[in-house]
Amino acid sequence: MNIIVTGGAGFIGANLIRRLLEDQSLFILNIDSLTYAANLNAIEEFDKNKNYSFAKIDIADKKAIEKIFREFKPDKVMHLAAESHVDKSISNPIDFINTNILGTYSLLNASCEHFNSLSDQKKTSFIFHHISTDEVYGDFEKNDDPFTEKTAYSPNSPYSASKASSDHLVRAWHSTFNLPIVISNCSNNYGPGQFIEKLIPMTITNAIQGLPIPIYGDGTQIRDWLYVDDHVRALKKIVYFGKPGETYNIGGSNEIRNIDLVNEICNIFDTLHSAKNKEISSFKDLIVFVNDRPGHDKRYAINSDKIEQELKWKPKEDFNSGIKKTIQWYIDNKSWWHRDQQI
Repeated sequence: MNIIVTGGAGFIGANLIRRLLEDQSLFILNIDSLTYAANLNAIEEFDKNKNYSFAKIDIADKKAIEKIFREFKPDKVMHLAAESHVDKSISNPIDFINTNILGTYSLLNASCEHFNSLSDQKKTSFIFHHISTDEVYGDFEKNDDPFTEKTAYSPNSPYSASKASSDHLVRAWHSTFNLPIVISNCSNNYGPGQFIEKLIPMTITNAIQGLPIPIYGDGTQIRDWLYVDDHVRALKKIVYFGKPGETYNIGGSNEIRNIDLVNEICNIFDTLHSAKNKEISSFKDLIVFVNDRPGHDKRYAINSDKIEQELKWKPKEDFNSGIKKTIQWYIDNKSWWHRDQQI
């Protein structure tokens, strides 16, 4: 079976490819333009695997995408490629429009052309799996019920608006052109190897270096945290067993205020002898509050009942064990994230 993974050099994509390659009957083509957040070490790890190949392509390059589809002839497409950093979407939204909207459009057109060329038997197994975010739903108040697959979209940043747009395109290609699709919307991912611009790796690496740990506003924004390996297990379930035309929410059942999350990371560092910093009494002394970013959503909370009931998926990693594994990975792999800081 041939599977295209877009954005496979990113944090989630690299973890997904690693899991897919456990099945030696699969052939994986990783399409990635290798932007600043690419995990080069991860894709180098795959180079010696005969079931893996790589194409450096911008997904918005319509002709290049059509050519690679004709050559590789995918049975499934797992579309993760996206610009995903909210701050960057505020300062430079055009990159998010180009990749998240126009890139998705390019992939949908190529998928549709490819799907229409398949035999009836091949068509029954083809699926376009679009991996999206819970941010498309907007923000909720503290006592509101979590997002479900029926929650109306209400994006508040250029990033989430671009992802909402791509979700709508994917759904339209299913309704209008009969392209078999599934959509998944996940909560905030974390784990070893995440790019350091994100909250958890930024907090960890700044603590290791004794640098200030910035928190937007008062830090009371609430996020649901999902360990990356739990997410990729869910993605495998969806691409194999998800019902065409359906959406599946994937959450970690770990709602935490940003300030509490950072305090917990600092508490763990305070107990680690190898991380002791003689210049401070506690790693919490590194916390600094900075001006909140525009349109900062207050709370994300996701209801995963549908995927748990229909596809028998549940997260395996609880937050306490997951965050400790993540912290230890960054302590043990300083050369990896120092490379990221220099990009």
